[in-house]
Amino acid sequence: MAQNEIALRYGFNPHQRPARVYVKNGSLPVRVLNGAPGYINMLDALNGWQLVKELKLILNLPAAASFKHVSPAGAAVGLPLNDTLKKAYFVDGMEESPLMAAYARARGADRVSSYGDFAALSDRVDVPTARLINREVSDGVIATGYEKAALDILKSKKGGKYLVLEIDPDYVPGEVETREVFGVQFEQRRNTALATPDILKNIVTRKKELPPAVIRDLVVATATIKYTQSNTIGFAVDGQAIGVGAGQQSRIHCTRLAADKANCWFLRQHPVVLGLRWRDGVGRAERNNAIDLYLQERLNDFEKKNLAGALEKVPPQLNWEEKRGWLNGLKGVSLSSDGMIPFRDTIDRAYQSGVGYVAQPGGSIRDDDVIKACDDYGMVMAFTGLRLFHH
Repeated sequence: MAQNEIALRYGFNPHQRPARVYVKNGSLPVRVLNGAPGYINMLDALNGWQLVKELKLILNLPAAASFKHVSPAGAAVGLPLNDTLKKAYFVDGMEESPLMAAYARARGADRVSSYGDFAALSDRVDVPTARLINREVSDGVIATGYEKAALDILKSKKGGKYLVLEIDPDYVPGEVETREVFGVQFEQRRNTALATPDILKNIVTRKKELPPAVIRDLVVATATIKYTQSNTIGFAVDGQAIGVGAGQQSRIHCTRLAADKANCWFLRQHPVVLGLRWRDGVGRAERNNAIDLYLQERLNDFEKKNLAGALEKVPPQLNWEEKRGWLNGLKGVSLSSDGMIPFRDTIDRAYQSGVGYVAQPGGSIRDDDVIKACDDYGMVMAFTGLRLFHH
């Protein structure tokens, strides 16, 4: 039944009651099929839905996003998973569908950050995707619809309290959006700009070629950062985000964060990591944390004890030379920036994590320096002319 208001458990925090979502005219485009939403759940759901809807529209592939605190930890389209990714994402042996693969990739970008995520899915949810969500720690899901068997699986999650939302795929909001801060109303035109391949035509480097797979990855990266708290830099490869540097005040700090996450994503595929032997009873969430710990340096005694508690035997940690040797295999990565890149330091750091392609608005007084940096490394860079700040 159509409704114009949904009561929420609470606002940002439990003491912020009452809370609700509502529309002044007409009916809400979303309905609750199971569970009870909170304020942040709805922010994640509605932002995540816009992201996957745009990816599906542009690339014509099933898309998924894994949202936490109003930014995507990962996003992807539904390309088949190879055996290495299946093992790294803990989905080997599971039935795969394009939508399931999209969510496995989205969550696999940063499995530590995706703990307790909100899943957004572009397509009707099938049983393989529902089974994957059911075995992960997740707060909720939004999609256009659900197969009956898939919905039954999701309704049984979290003791029957798992949040399941259904969105009207044809809903289009008005051109103007408003919000209130400290009793003051803000109003702006809604950001309807799309990260289509057309924004990549102004290539400013000596190298000019953008292969079709790279165009796809730049679209994924750019759509992802459009719905990420600014400033942000996003890395993508093979149809999925692999590092999202969200919400930093400095562009280089965004880059370092995204690059470090991309490194971790690739290092999780190292044979030593894939071969870790787990103690009985160690779940996937604990394994994610242990792998993250294993890949760190200079562990203290308590951290070493925690690691030993998860593994049957702790192998020697990879040293810098071993990590660097493995990371040299990470190539052809695409980077997108929500704002202009003001210094070449972003390019210098990005190159160390396999970036070969860059999309950014351009417009800095040091554009020539940034272009030269890309030329120094043999990168291809497009000026999109499109800033995508999001708050």
